[in-house]
Amino acid sequence: MKYPYIIIDDDPESSARTESLFGEFANYFLLGKADNYDDAVNLVLEHKPRMIVLEIKPKSKKSNLSLALINELFRFMKVLPKVVVLTKGRELAYEAIKHEVFDYLVKPLSIHELRKTLIKFERGTEELPTTLCIKSYGDYRFIDMEDIVYAKADNNSTDIYMANGDMVTAFKTMKHFETTLPSEFIRIHNSYIININHVSRIHLGNNVCYLKNSKVQIPFSKSYKKNVDMLIHLITTNENKELSKIYLNLDNMN
Repeated sequence: MKYPYIIIDDDPESSARTESLFGEFANYFLLGKADNYDDAVNLVLEHKPRMIVLEIKPKSKKSNLSLALINELFRFMKVLPKVVVLTKGRELAYEAIKHEVFDYLVKPLSIHELRKTLIKFERGTEELPTTLCIKSYGDYRFIDMEDIVYAKADNNSTDIYMANGDMVTAFKTMKHFETTLPSEFIRIHNSYIININHVSRIHLGNNVCYLKNSKVQIPFSKSYKKNVDMLIHLITTNENKELSKIYLNLDNMN
């Protein structure tokens, strides 16, 4: 299972170290980073990660990073991501506990402490549903989410295109599926949501995505440029991890 996370820290060096250590765990992928309060709130609400790594004693007071971020997220989210505080010193631990953070880690972060936190996180994390139920005039279709290639808006309904070539119409809006589908699905256009696992090519010049085993081209718009950038980052990161595994296996064979 893949777990998306976000880093909220105004210290670039610390943020880079956190990302590097997370890179040792193949089932975690970075959705994005924020270095101030406003960007952090927007990033979390937009991408809905499973975990947040939060600095609450920032280098600059102008960043406004603090435990107040948790209260702000509660205003807009029914279920919050797990919040892991990562900061210097333990003096804010009591306040963090009152805010019901998942864990409290002290800088500099070590691979051993992070591993223990992630093991604890995975033990307590419920498996997300992998099947999507689509109802149409009393007909219930149960679809494996990994088989969904992309979704296309059609007025107040949504056409869902499958890997086997089937198309299923759901009488729900694109907005509904944007909030329902897991983080592997990214909206890249007002009319399209795409499954990153089925993308074979992204052409920035032509503003289109190409799909594996298909001639279909999915357009993306400038208004979703950030999502496209994240799409490229996620695919690149996953490919690098797979290459690292291959090289490691080759080294072990020699």
